Amino acid sequence: QVQLVESGGALVQPGESLRLACAASGSIFSIDVMSWYRQPPGKGRELVATITFSGRTNYADSVKGRFTISRDNAKNTVYLQMNSLKVEDTAVYYCYAYVTDWSHDAINQWGKGTLVTVSP
Repeated sequence: QVQLVESGGALVQPGESLRLACAASGSIFSIDVMSWYRQPPGKGRELVATITFSGRTNYADSVKGRFTISRDNAKNTVYLQMNSLKVEDTAVYYCYAYVTDWSHDAINQWGKGTLVTVSP
C-alpha cells in the first residue's frame, strides 16, 4: 500500500504565493518521477510540473517562471512553490508518483488533491 497526501491548498489573492507539499508513505522501495497535475473547474486534468529522482524538471508553459517543483528524496516528498498566482491557476492540484514498492511492483499513485483558489 502506498499513499500520497497533498497539503497547502488555500484561498489567495492574485499575485500572492503558495507552497504545496505531497508526502508519500507506505511500502516504498523507490520513487522515480513525481509530478503535480491540476484540474481547473469544468476542465480536464493537465500536467503542471515534473521532477525526476535526480532533480531534472519540466514545466507547463503556463507556469514557467512562476512555479518551482522540488523534492526531498529522504522524505519522499515533493513540493510546488507557486508565485505570482493568477485567477486562472485556480484548480484542484493533484500529486502523482511512479513508485516501486518492496515487491518490486510498479505503481502509478495519485493523491486525492488539494484545492487552490485564486480570487480578488
